[in-house]
Amino acid sequence: MELDEAVQSRRSIRKFKEKRPDWRDIMEAIDSARYAPMSGDIFSLKFVYVDNEKEIAEIAKWSGQDFIAQAKCVVVFIRTPVKTKLSFKERANQYLPQQAGAAIQNFLLTLEEKGLSTCWIGHFDDEKIKHLLKIPKEKEIEALFPIGYAKEKPSTRRSRRDFYEMVYFNEWDNDKFGDVKSKRTMEV
Repeated sequence: MELDEAVQSRRSIRKFKEKRPDWRDIMEAIDSARYAPMSGDIFSLKFVYVDNEKEIAEIAKWSGQDFIAQAKCVVVFIRTPVKTKLSFKERANQYLPQQAGAAIQNFLLTLEEKGLSTCWIGHFDDEKIKHLLKIPKEKEIEALFPIGYAKEKPSTRRSRRDFYEMVYFNEWDNDKFGDVKSKRTMEV
């Protein structure tokens, strides 16, 4: 699968088949997260791979999202901020989520390439899930990813904002695409 195809076809999936994904494919997706840019080259993420059905059911419960229980595994991204905060002080609060997002995107695109599906979960009870998975209190759960094979093929149509309305040149609201947009509108 080409990169642009993976970027455009990736969707959040909430219905999974019974088939269990090959754990090696998921490890490759986790490995791809290592190649994301990190401030000061300090890798600030760890991962918990969960394939125990009872733990997955608890994660679904503590996330308030029942569909998670259908997944055959869940990957939990854990932020380990200490070294980044020591190096970058207050700026670390900006850098940590940025670099986690970059790592997550690598992870998501690799899953897509492998034919696997997931949904990025950011709503959950941190303390309950930390207790369940024995994650130390000083660590921060970044996100949860229930993983499986999509039960239904998602729609390929997406409503996205027009590219020409999102890009400015050299300063805010400097729209050099004006002529291109006008021509596109007349063609449609």
